[in-house]
Amino acid sequence: MTKAASPAHEPQWLTAEEQRIWRSYLHATTLLEDHMDRQLQRDAGMPHVYYGLLVKLAESPHRRLRMTELARDAKITRSRLSHAVARLERNGWVRREDCPSDKRGQFAVLTDDGLDVLRNAAPGHVAAVRNALFDRLTPEQQKSLGEIMEIVAEGLQPNEAGADLPWLR
Repeated sequence: MTKAASPAHEPQWLTAEEQRIWRSYLHATTLLEDHMDRQLQRDAGMPHVYYGLLVKLAESPHRRLRMTELARDAKITRSRLSHAVARLERNGWVRREDCPSDKRGQFAVLTDDGLDVLRNAAPGHVAAVRNALFDRLTPEQQKSLGEIMEIVAEGLQPNEAGADLPWLR
């Protein structure tokens, strides 16, 4: 910050209360993601991001999605997705299929073994989510949290073509 900056260009600094809320949010989300990751590594031998990929495939028609769509839905880069799918392929949980209408496109397909792994991992994961988040909040707080997160997500994910988001590159 330079002293020569005009008042019109001065940042609108966070108030003490906003700073407290921001840091609480960062602290809680870091702890929550770490908790979910450790639970899934311990109980299912996979990181949280892989579990999320398996869930997205399981919920898709014919348990398959184009890789570009899976990257977008999972909010990860195509490169990171490619590495994750390669690992899931080695485990026998996912397979890739070429797209007949696009020579460069591929589908990720959840295998029967992958579906079994997901079904076995889901009860423990749901219990961890419930214990870490929902059991700590009143129904009103849960509703407010959901509404707040939807507003934040809508503001950060532009719908226009050409938006500069890593999972669209």
